This record gives sequence, C-alpha cells and structure tokens, in this order.
Amino acid sequence: MAKNKTITVQGTEIAILDQWGEKYISLTDMLKAKDGDYFIGDWLRNRNTIEFLGVWESVYNPNFNYVEFDIIKSQAGLNSYRLSVKEWVEKTNAIGLKATTGRYGGSYAHADIAFEFGMWISAEFKVYFVREFQRLKADENDRLKLDWNLQRTLAKINYHIHTDAIKEILIPPSLSADKINFVYADEADLLNMALFGLTAKQWRMANPDADGNIRDAATLEQLVVLSIMESINAVLIHQGLKQNERLAQLNKVAITHMNSLLQHNSLKKLP
Repeated sequence: MAKNKTITVQGTEIAILDQWGEKYISLTDMLKAKDGDYFIGDWLRNRNTIEFLGVWESVYNPNFNYVEFDIIKSQAGLNSYRLSVKEWVEKTNAIGLKATTGRYGGSYAHADIAFEFGMWISAEFKVYFVREFQRLKADENDRLKLDWNLQRTLAKINYHIHTDAIKEILIPPSLSADKINFVYADEADLLNMALFGLTAKQWRMANPDADGNIRDAATLEQLVVLSIMESINAVLIHQGLKQNERLAQLNKVAITHMNSLLQHNSLKKLP
C-alpha cells in the first residue's frame, strides 16, 4: 500500500490514501494533534461515535452486519468496553474504517468519518482539517482538467494526422466535397465503433439531451486510447487494409489499452 498524498493541519502531517476506490485519511496521524495520551479506541467506545458509524455504514455498505452492530451499540459507553478498528471491521464488515499494516500502516477512515474524528480532536482542528482537505481536492480537480485538456489537444493533433492519411489514400481527387465529407465521417465512425461500440449518430439518438458529441462525453482514458487509435489507423490506411480489417484490429487495440489503463489507474497516478 503506497502513501499517495499528505496534508498538514496545524503542524500535523496527515497521510491520505487513494485506496478502495475512495480517499481514506490516517486517523493515526490525526491523533497526534490531540493533547494528552489518547487512543483511537477511546473515540470508538463513545456511543455517539458508534451511532454515527452505524448510520454511515447503513447508507454506503449493503453488507453491513447489523446484528453485530446492535451488540456493539448496546455496550458502547461502558467503562469496561474496549473496541479497536480491526475488531469493528471484522465484526460488522464495515467499510468506512480500515486497519492497515506495513510501511504506512495504521487506522484509516473515509473522509466523511475523518471529519467527525477531527471534531473529537477539537473544533478548531476540524475547521482547519476540512479547509486543507478541500484545498487538496481542488488542486486534484484542477490537475484532472489540465490532463483532460491536454489529451483533447493530443486527440485533435492526431485527428489531423488521421484525416491527412484519409485524404491521401482513400479519397480520389474526383470526389465531390459532399462525398469527401462522408468519407471523413465514415472513418471517424470507424474509430467510434471500435472504441465506443456505436456510431456518433447512434450515440446522439441514445443521448438526446446530452451536450456535445460522443467524444465530448469520453473519459480521460478513452481520449488517450482514441489518440493512439487515430495514429494506428493512419498506418493501417497506408498499408492498404480494408475498412473491415482495420475495424477488427482497432477494436483489439481499444480493448487492450482500455484494460491496461483501467487496471493500473495509470492516468490517476500522474503527479
């Protein structure tokens, strides 16, 4: 497990992991900001904490064990009661808290829950913590927009390479302008079919209220693969392959590259 990001709140450095499909924040690090000798178990044994965690899990976790939760809830707040993050997760099948081992091991919580933990440390700490977390999210969103625009620019550049190959190889000089435009649209839909599984017209019919076109709605990963496919299609055109042969090859390219990008989250790991 790798540490992805950190934020500093009132001099305390706090690790944030992009794991399990969400951002999880180190409660172990946050606890360092609380004065005195406290443990996460002290927060967990509080009845209000247990009730909040139960509500959160009921909203986001369809596999939450309510039977075990009711047992824990009945004991919360008693002086003799003790509960660790690991025990909470194992007994209730909770997903909001995580107990990890290794280099960045410790107790982690989904951001929603970490905000509540911040209040247990102090009201002032929570305010600064929320501000720093929101700043991090804003920075990430700005970077995502930059990456998306960069890939859109790359796709446009490759589009010109693609259309030049079409003009040189597929379009006879005697074709009318209307027919030339048809060939361009036909080749664009070849890529659309290989990547999206439908043509631009089919997408518009399926999404009548959508703004833009099929490519405007593409994900960052799809745009990256599209730019690759345009370059490859230009090469295949020069090689003289028929359209149906190119469609089969481009579809394989799309599947392979999309699987690779989605499995490894390559684009999300860009610094």
